Amino acid sequence: MSDSLPARPPLAGQEPELPEVVDRATWQARLDELRAREKAQTRESDAIAAARRRLPMVEMDPTIPLVGPEGPVSLLETFEGRSQLVVFYHMWHEGQLWQDQCEGCTFYTSQVRELSYLHSRDVTYAIFSQGPYQESVAYHEFMGWEMPWYSAKDSLEPLLYGRGPFVLACYLRQGDRVFETYWTTRRGVEGMAPTYQLLDLTPYGRQETWEDSPPGWPQPFPVTGAQQRTNGRPTAQWPRLAARAAAE
Repeated sequence: MSDSLPARPPLAGQEPELPEVVDRATWQARLDELRAREKAQTRESDAIAAARRRLPMVEMDPTIPLVGPEGPVSLLETFEGRSQLVVFYHMWHEGQLWQDQCEGCTFYTSQVRELSYLHSRDVTYAIFSQGPYQESVAYHEFMGWEMPWYSAKDSLEPLLYGRGPFVLACYLRQGDRVFETYWTTRRGVEGMAPTYQLLDLTPYGRQETWEDSPPGWPQPFPVTGAQQRTNGRPTAQWPRLAARAAAE
């Protein structure tokens, strides 16, 4: 497969249907109706977060082994001295080419960039790869990711207890004791991806086949992994390939 830039976006050159055109007063009135629902959603989201902060927790073995850049480390050490830890368990297809790695995990991981705000709240963010360290960290470096990266390949059972296929989990440390406080998967990890939140604000949305959109709205993306791929590769790989080609 060529490493050149991918084809133009799906909407280019097409004539999709358009929203109704109205005067500004009518448009604002309709928007105000929607705003009331948005505010209700925000209040409900705040209430859910409050309930989440009141969840009980389960104690973990702080010595669960992982592998990092300096070799073996414990779960406790991945906190980097902070009291809280957020972990994304990145799927890994061992021995496969990078274009065959999980497009969903690549999509989400690529969007968590600035960690200083988490650190200011005493929270460490890290990736626990489900593959071997040396093989998977090469992907981390190719993608230009800067968050801490560990291999949890040999400790997935005591960490995940069969959960998956990918998991976002939160942990709390008290001294040398470690507790799991929350976990989610599938659409629950969308908080990692502002791309989806921004697309939801646009008239055509995510352009995925499951969405409730008016007739004639573009929906070229089936939810099969294709929605996070461009020309066969995870979409976030293309800028790196283009940069490499330019350097050569």
